[in-house]
Amino acid sequence: MCGRFALFSDPDRIADYLDAPPVEWPPRYNVAPTQPVLACRLNAATAARELVPLRWGLVASCAHDLAAGVKAINARAETVADKPTFRAAFKARRCLIPASGYYEWKHEGKAKRPHFIHPAHGELFAFAGLWDVWAKGAAPVESCSIITTAANEATRHLHERMPVILDRAHFAVWLDPLTPPPALHELLRPCAPDRIAYHPIAPLVGNVKNDGPQLFAPVADLFTA
Repeated sequence: MCGRFALFSDPDRIADYLDAPPVEWPPRYNVAPTQPVLACRLNAATAARELVPLRWGLVASCAHDLAAGVKAINARAETVADKPTFRAAFKARRCLIPASGYYEWKHEGKAKRPHFIHPAHGELFAFAGLWDVWAKGAAPVESCSIITTAANEATRHLHERMPVILDRAHFAVWLDPLTPPPALHELLRPCAPDRIAYHPIAPLVGNVKNDGPQLFAPVADLFTA
């Protein structure tokens, strides 16, 4: 699964990576479910890429209330096309969610040790995402989910799942609402292991109130005088 991630790159670099007009976005080091995340999608009127804020935790248009999003921060690649919460969005409302890295906890006996997983080359990932609009409240709420798949060889010993990390060459195919399902499913696979780097970190990230570059500092660095 992917339950926490970070996005702290310069807004212009994010925009350049996603080939979309830049928007102001503050650096975040501990993004948690139900919080706003930055996403790239196609504008319905112009078909051009745009960067927009979305609530993390997809609330389908048919949901009774916003609480449904808490259980929908991730969508499994194996069932995303069929599960009622996600299937409509998978057909026509797909997005890219940029990240500087994400956090995963490895079980060591009864303890869990957090790790920061980040690009081995470059500075950004683009997660495959879905978005939807819920309009049963006082104002419409746009929300999203990150699609996960089986972990690759680089991260399998940390956790059995990982986000779907798309290659830049596949962004247009993923965002195009006319892309047929077989071509979409072809993209929902683990990324190449050599795209991934990681290191253990202190447990500070476990508290959603903590937010700063100290969260992803290697553990050894925290104890150097």
